[in-house]
This record gives sequence, structure tokens and C-alpha cells, in this order.
Amino acid sequence: MKPTLYVMAAGMGSRYGGLKQMDGLGPNGETIIDYSIFDAIRAGFGKVVFVIRRDFAQDFKDIVISKFESKIPVEVVYQDITALPEGFTPNPERVKPWGTNHAILMGKDVVKEPFAVINGDDFYGYESFKVLADQLTAMSGKKGEYCMVGFPVKNTLSESGTVSRGVCQSNEAGNLVSIEEHTKIEAINGSIVNHNDDGTEKEIAPDTPVSMNMWGFTPDYFEYSYEFFKEFLKENEKSLKAEFYIPTMVDYLINNGKATVKVLNTTSKWFGVTYADDKPNVLLQLNALIAKGVYPNKLWE
Repeated sequence: MKPTLYVMAAGMGSRYGGLKQMDGLGPNGETIIDYSIFDAIRAGFGKVVFVIRRDFAQDFKDIVISKFESKIPVEVVYQDITALPEGFTPNPERVKPWGTNHAILMGKDVVKEPFAVINGDDFYGYESFKVLADQLTAMSGKKGEYCMVGFPVKNTLSESGTVSRGVCQSNEAGNLVSIEEHTKIEAINGSIVNHNDDGTEKEIAPDTPVSMNMWGFTPDYFEYSYEFFKEFLKENEKSLKAEFYIPTMVDYLINNGKATVKVLNTTSKWFGVTYADDKPNVLLQLNALIAKGVYPNKLWE
């Protein structure tokens, strides 16, 4: 059974006001999502599920999905603020979705096989999809054994400003122990540092793995998430901003001995749309990969 790729594209825009996910970056208008799907197909994924906001549905299907729906089965699910377990009602003034792990829960009725989770506006590279697809294939039929791709922090920086990354610690078995969010990481004078809230700086080794929201789960993850989401809502049901994040769920499972998360290594260089000023660099890197033959000039023939 081939694994499924679950793409979080709910808001159709990047996280910090950069490029929209539907903006063309490749020579023939290809988006970052196009490159992710292209890599996923050749890495061995058998289906793609997108989670989006319903009001973007038609544009997303016309501009994005129509280009590759003949190459791989595609399904779409919708993240809605009111999509909550029975007995819970959101604050009527809330406008923000419930976060990344809530977005995953939207796929519980259509994903029945091991699945990867990625952001729609991040470029992960073929090797990352390949190591994840191979691991997910090996996970078929198992429960409570998950994985994530850990990118060396040196391969995830932006030249336009600081970035927020989940710095990972793993044990001798290569399983995730913790993720600590560092919100102001940048390269300065040959070193990589995080600017702490108290004004100090913490140096981070260049090869330290960080999470870029590239996860691998089996379907039992939905069951755990649904039950823990109810506990989350007992405290946050009427909140205007509280979000149910993937690391929150993963941390709970690890600390309670319910699951392990294997950290997979990749040499791929991440790039993305953290800032609008990142666009020229994204274009340069894409063109360099095309020149090397990693991608064809026209992605979809």
C-alpha cells in the first residue's frame, strides 16, 4: 500500500506575508506545491490529500490541482472553525482556524494508510520525500510508530531575516525526545544563533536537526488527536487565538509513552516563502536545480 501525502494549504498564503502558494515560481508558472507533488510521485506516494479553506476551493482546483490530477489521485478536505467534536462550540468572534493538528483531523475520513504531512508553501526536496516514503511504507500496519524529517538548521535559513524553527533532540535510538521552539534564528558572522527573549543569544550547531513540519504518521494518529483535541477544547473552546499544533500532539504522545517518532535525516536544502524578499532567491535555487537536471524545465507534460 502506497503512502498518502497530506498537504496543509488551508489559507492559500505563506505564514509571514510572503508569496502566495498559488504564485508561479517555475519557468512555466509552477508553484512550490507543484514541485512537492512531482517529488512525491517519483518518491512513491500513491495519493494526495489537500486541506484548504472552503472559500478557496474553486480557485485552488482550477489553478493548482488541474495540472496534475491526471498523474495521481487527489482528494480535498476543508478546515472549518466549526468542525469540532460534538458538544463544543467556538467563540462566534473567532476567525482563526484551530492550527495544524486540527487541519490534520480534517482528513480522518479519507486517509486510511500511512501518510506524510507537509506545508504547502515549503520546498523540501526530492530526497526528503524519498526517505519519508520509504519509512512510511515500512510503517504500514503498525501503530504508535511515527517519524519526521529533520533538516540541518543550516539548510533552513532565510537571507531576509530571522526564522522560527523547532529544534529537535533525539535519543541514541534516533527517536525524538523533544522539540523546542526557537523563534529568532539567523546566521551571523559565520555562526547560527537564536535571539532569546531576554536579550541573550544561543548558538546552534549547523547540523542540528529542526522540524519543518514534515511528519509521517499511521491512521491511529487520528484517534489520538481526536481525543486529545477534546481535552484541549475543554480549556480553549472560547479562545479567539488558541491553536492545536502538531508538536503539541506529538509531545503529548512521546511524554506519555503512547508513541515513538523516528527522526529521519536528509541532506536536502529547504527553501520557502518566509518573507516576500525571499522570492529572488527561491527563483535562483529552482533554476539551479532545473539546470542540474533535477527537475524538467516543464514540470507537467
